Amino acid sequence: MAGMSITTAIPMLTGTTEPKALAREEMTEAEAAGLYRLLTWLSPAFPVGGFSYSSGIEWAVEAGDIGDAATLRDWLAAMLEDGSGFCDAAFLALAHRAVGAEDAHALREVAELAAAFVPSRERQLETTTQGRAFIEIARAAWSCDGLDHAISNCGGVIVYPVAVGLVSAVHDIPLPPALHAFLHALVSNWISAGSRLIPLGQTDSQRVLAALEPVVAATAVRAIAATLDDLGGATFRADLASLRHETQYTRLFRS
Repeated sequence: MAGMSITTAIPMLTGTTEPKALAREEMTEAEAAGLYRLLTWLSPAFPVGGFSYSSGIEWAVEAGDIGDAATLRDWLAAMLEDGSGFCDAAFLALAHRAVGAEDAHALREVAELAAAFVPSRERQLETTTQGRAFIEIARAAWSCDGLDHAISNCGGVIVYPVAVGLVSAVHDIPLPPALHAFLHALVSNWISAGSRLIPLGQTDSQRVLAALEPVVAATAVRAIAATLDDLGGATFRADLASLRHETQYTRLFRS
């Protein structure tokens, strides 16, 4: 969204109104293109294989930690605020900012740390597989000037949040809407896994998603302001769930 400020991007994607003097009924061509791409890239239909991963939720359901809508909501809120949700959002923001600043050293540092910052082998497989798929599809169908250069600056494996941040920055999509769309997609995938495992009905699933809206918003605000020194998690039970899933006897998901 070249030439589009944060103040115009947020009303466009949240439904809030702009000040009366700035109000307009039509998006610019760049805004429409950016929205179209975000809706595509973070859609469940975008072929990165997110549906096959539960991020340890499968074991948590079997262990009895998650058994209904309320416990699923609490588990996901913790993952967002104090676990992989916040960390992934921060990595996305840091990668986006490094690409925008054309800082190859910072981008490589973020990419390397993000690739190492996972608690289990399965989570490593999840984020690297999705990141590789996202980059390959973006390059094949949505290539633009600077994309290959930014990819090469990562110097190796590109995990999913870094891939989203990198591609969004190259396409001039502002960080706030990209980050909110990413977190919405992440939470939606977690809820989809939970709905199949518990199971939950469609209405309860949407209630969980609605209840997590303020948590997503607060996590995005923290992630935008985060530095590498702010990264860290305290969701030990969720990390254990990811580790235990590796030896779970019967499984529907790959993590």
